[in-house]
Amino acid sequence: MPINKNELTKEMIEKAMQCKTAEELMTLAKAEGVELTKEEAEAYLAELEDLELDEGMLKNVAGGQDYSHCNGRCTSKL
Repeated sequence: MPINKNELTKEMIEKAMQCKTAEELMTLAKAEGVELTKEEAEAYLAELEDLELDEGMLKNVAGGQDYSHCNGRCTSKL
């Protein structure tokens, strides 16, 4: 079953980024109630490998919006 990325929390992403192997990620996912195949875990690890989230990006992934880059110039907060 594919992971609904909209349901991922900041904490889940941070934990997943600490996993070094597909088996570690599979164990973490199972603890969160998500079943992953080895192939899915390897694919997610490959995605995470190139991803380095800063605090602002983590807020956005976790469902928030970061308008700090606007410096008061943003007129609409969707």
